[in-house]
Amino acid sequence: MFSYSKRYSLRTLGIIALLAMAITGFSQTSYAIDLATARATGLVGETDKGYLAIPPGAKPSAETQTLINNVNAVRKADFTAQSKKSGVDVELVGIRMFQIKIYPSLSPGTWVKIQGNWTRKE
Repeated sequence: MFSYSKRYSLRTLGIIALLAMAITGFSQTSYAIDLATARATGLVGETDKGYLAIPPGAKPSAETQTLINNVNAVRKADFTAQSKKSGVDVELVGIRMFQIKIYPSLSPGTWVKIQGNWTRKE
């Protein structure tokens, strides 16, 4: 039987599991267009705040906009949970996540918005 610390409710554990799946890419495959494809084709880019956005010249479909909204909602929940846990401002959590996890994992050519300016990762 599954055992967990009484410190965490089942709801909290469920949210953590959802976030873990999102971080590992599980949730990305539930869309007809996945995040890796959307990044590679220039339909979405990453911002230094830790969220997805529409890069210059992209004309996203409703499907791509849904992907952006859903990924950003999961990330916001993750950043908020980490913020509450660590006592660090939620915006700073997003910035650190971008610097530590998101940016290093991006392929060259992916659109990134850093300090308000869009560029492609080298």
